[in-house]
Amino acid sequence: MDKKNKYTSPQRRPATTQSDILEKESESQKPLVKINFILMAVAGAMIVLGFLLMMGGASEGGEFNPDIFSSRRIVVGPTIAFLGFLFMGIGIMYSPRKGNVQEQKD
Repeated sequence: MDKKNKYTSPQRRPATTQSDILEKESESQKPLVKINFILMAVAGAMIVLGFLLMMGGASEGGEFNPDIFSSRRIVVGPTIAFLGFLFMGIGIMYSPRKGNVQEQKD
């Protein structure tokens, strides 16, 4: 009598890879599409630009440097960084219309 191992299945399924699963997923099923990543990259660049504008030279010795109160460091830099953070949220939540997804496939 032939005894089969209870842990082996009689039929073997073909192995599916991660790329097979991703190829089957349509554009409308994906949570983020190409435009989302573009918007997030622009937002990231805005955040970095805002922090670069807030940066400044170090003070020399114990002397007071009035440049720390410049409008570039206090107003412009933080505003651009804040808008970048807001734009990042918009880029993540942005959902293209159904017609736009079809156009991106072509």
